[in-house]
Amino acid sequence: MSVSVRIPTILRTYTGGESEVSAEGDTLAAVLDDLDASYAGIKGRILDEAGKLRRFVNVYVGNDDVRFLDELDTPTPDGVQISVIPAVAGG
Repeated sequence: MSVSVRIPTILRTYTGGESEVSAEGDTLAAVLDDLDASYAGIKGRILDEAGKLRRFVNVYVGNDDVRFLDELDTPTPDGVQISVIPAVAGG
């Protein structure tokens, strides 16, 4: 399944400045593996050492936060847009 992945500014150094890239996979985990194969190191900025989503990174499949779905097992239908959004702290 081919999907598009929106890349936040802070991670665009991994994608050569591209704000949106294509990836393959039927689950979020498979998409992240494919992304890392094309853009080495990007997966390590999205997942922690335990292989879970980093605390301050939000990932959406379509309009849905994967933390309220199946996290890394969330299905990624063909053509869906995945958005990686770093949390912003303020005060």
